Amino acid sequence: MDPVAALREVAFWLEREHAKTYRVQAYRHAADIVATLSEPGFEEHRRADSWTAISGIGPKTAAVIRESFEDVPTYLQTLRDAAEPIGRGGQDLLGALRGDLHVHSDWSDGGSPVDEMLRTASTMLGHEYIAMTDHSPRLTVANGLSAERLRTQLSVVAELNEKSYSTRMLTGIEVDILDDGSLDQDEGLLAELDIVVASVHSNLRADRSLMTKRMLRAVENPNVDVLGHCTGRLVTGGRGTRPESKFDAEKVFAACRDYETAVEINCRPERRDPPSRLIDLALDIGCVFSIDTDAHAPGQLDWLGYGCERAAERGIEPEEVINAWPVDELLAWTDR
Repeated sequence: MDPVAALREVAFWLEREHAKTYRVQAYRHAADIVATLSEPGFEEHRRADSWTAISGIGPKTAAVIRESFEDVPTYLQTLRDAAEPIGRGGQDLLGALRGDLHVHSDWSDGGSPVDEMLRTASTMLGHEYIAMTDHSPRLTVANGLSAERLRTQLSVVAELNEKSYSTRMLTGIEVDILDDGSLDQDEGLLAELDIVVASVHSNLRADRSLMTKRMLRAVENPNVDVLGHCTGRLVTGGRGTRPESKFDAEKVFAACRDYETAVEINCRPERRDPPSRLIDLALDIGCVFSIDTDAHAPGQLDWLGYGCERAAERGIEPEEVINAWPVDELLAWTDR
């Protein structure tokens, strides 16, 4: 194996299984170090087996490098063998998905560069497409993108799409729904994007009627394609728990149907959003859905199974999920 690919794959499997961040980063950092070595420098360390002499490479990462020259490294093979399917009850629906429409990078609060997310989606998961949807500027704690930074990122995405990846990266944003229902980004710029996920991140305990008006205005905006993690709840995890926001779900989901805005089924284990009863309501009303990882790191891109299992339990079919559609059909729908 290529040692860089081996190290990155180890990081992927660790991250997929919720390993401690420092363990994941040790392998990913080692991969970055090896990738930047000159050819003479690489060959010198290979001949001398002096990998641990390089700052940032320890005995465990060095073992992966060393073994990759002969075969699949033992530790990597162990991780592959131990990996269980995520979301056993949703495997048929998972197999129908073509991509992921809610993904973050280190341009906002993700942990990896845009190209690392694309590389993983392509080489590890075989996605047809993913959408890069970093946060908008008001979410300063997440280093949200100003209009200027977002335009710069669009150029980066365009350059990556010129490379030989089998996965296409769609332009996008997770835009904040402000208190009055307006969106936290220039409307003209939003109109240029392939995918706009609109989410509430602030004032989550607002009055039910105010939250309903706020969400309705966002859903009715022609630039919005997906309503992200609609209740904002947290059910577990390091950030603690958080109750659902209160809103008139029947009105909001009816607007999603009428204005062709997909309801997101967020795959993050700490969110499980929407709750099952609201998935049932949205399905009964006639909404379409987007099953998204909300990934903030490469290994999390394989969390689609969590959402697929929940969607399959509620009886959602592939044709009702927009990221099961071919990319041309998807973009025709978002460009409507």
